[in-house]
Amino acid sequence: MGILLDEQISQNISTSGGISIPLTSTPALFGTLGLNTADAGANLRVQFSATVSLASIVSVLTPVTITIFRGVGPDAVLVYSATQSAPAVGLLEVLANSVMTITGADFQPPNPGFLVYQAFVSIPSGIAVAPTRIGPESFNAAAYSD
Repeated sequence: MGILLDEQISQNISTSGGISIPLTSTPALFGTLGLNTADAGANLRVQFSATVSLASIVSVLTPVTITIFRGVGPDAVLVYSATQSAPAVGLLEVLANSVMTITGADFQPPNPGFLVYQAFVSIPSGIAVAPTRIGPESFNAAAYSD
């Protein structure tokens, strides 16, 4: 059984309808957190989950991608990427809400004593009508070691 080293939560928005931000092909940061791993033993691992809620009025499936990076800036390392399609709502073009939740892990990352993780959301380029981020948005992670 692992020993919990640290856990953090980055809550961008707590309620549905709390924001209204159209998605773009430029990844949008929705969570940053840092984990203290200075006391880690063997087999350091980080488990994380993230949630993004969207509203869509389009009648075609729109792929939405959540990416998780270890570190910040140009040296950040992609540790997880998941793509899910926002629901198509048919020819009626009514508003449909969807919640995208991911769970992943970063097994045996390098241990400088403090690890920073960032969560981003985006869509591919060329989408005519993009889904809108409506909240809630949340990112959490926990570091464990043996």
